[in-house]
Amino acid sequence: MSSTTKLAVPNVVLQSSFSMPVIGFGTASETNDGDTVKAAAIEAIKLGYRHFDTASCYGSEQALGEAIAEALKLGLISSRDQLFITSKLWLSDNHPHLVLPALQKSLQNLGLEYLDLYLVHFPMSAKPEVRKFYHKEDELVPFDLKGVWASMEQCHNLGLTKSIGVSNFSTKKLEDLLSFATIPPAVNQVELNLSWQQKNLREYCKAKGIMVTAYSPLGAGGTSWGSNDVMESELLKDIAHVHGKSIAQVSLRWLYEQGVTFAVKSYNKERMKQNLEIFNFSLTNNDYQKINQIKQERKVKNGPAGFDLADLLWDGEN
Repeated sequence: MSSTTKLAVPNVVLQSSFSMPVIGFGTASETNDGDTVKAAAIEAIKLGYRHFDTASCYGSEQALGEAIAEALKLGLISSRDQLFITSKLWLSDNHPHLVLPALQKSLQNLGLEYLDLYLVHFPMSAKPEVRKFYHKEDELVPFDLKGVWASMEQCHNLGLTKSIGVSNFSTKKLEDLLSFATIPPAVNQVELNLSWQQKNLREYCKAKGIMVTAYSPLGAGGTSWGSNDVMESELLKDIAHVHGKSIAQVSLRWLYEQGVTFAVKSYNKERMKQNLEIFNFSLTNNDYQKINQIKQERKVKNGPAGFDLADLLWDGEN
């Protein structure tokens, strides 16, 4: 596809005063291949994606950085400032003295001078010497949220990231953070889709001016943590048929109508394009009545550890 097929994506303004595209392009994969990520990111830029979501633990920062450099070289974008880049602080670096070095390492991997958004990936810490995605319970250590957030604020004040935020934070953990934060989190990135709608958390974040970004917005089917509950829903299939849209488009449209942002991940060119084509229709009251009947179940139960994280991460909340 050529750059002439580029689709416009609306922006939201964060409480940090910076604009963020509603739709982000995710780069998390259990089978990451640098060349695949690079090619997909370049194609995404051609199509109109301007927000790219990565993390130190994804192993995709370097490939994304190469894609950004290539896009600049090809003239697909005129400057790095046209992109919104998010990365995240991993558990083994989730210690006050390691935050700044971790961000500097991410910037080095990406070949960038600053991030647009830097997130605390999980409200938990692992031993610094243990660097992997799946942690055992005995590899976790007490999480110093106050100290870590002070270091996040330092990163912001140094100009290394325009906005700071969190990921996988419950309302209780956000409340704790807001009790001492000098700079409030601009974003909370959480699992959010039609089979895990997070109404209470969304309402809390809206009241506090925190933008919610949904990961696994289509249920993350095909992954070890996801399911096909969304994409194989007969109810959603009926709604999609009425609108002449796909289930994915209906699902993303619902997120957009809730006032949240989201990161989608597909390396299929046609689906990448379809995921941007959600701004020319609206869901009806009848659609919402059906959507409200969808069974709710959290998909990310174990996250970055081999044990149930529900109590540790989400305080038992729904």
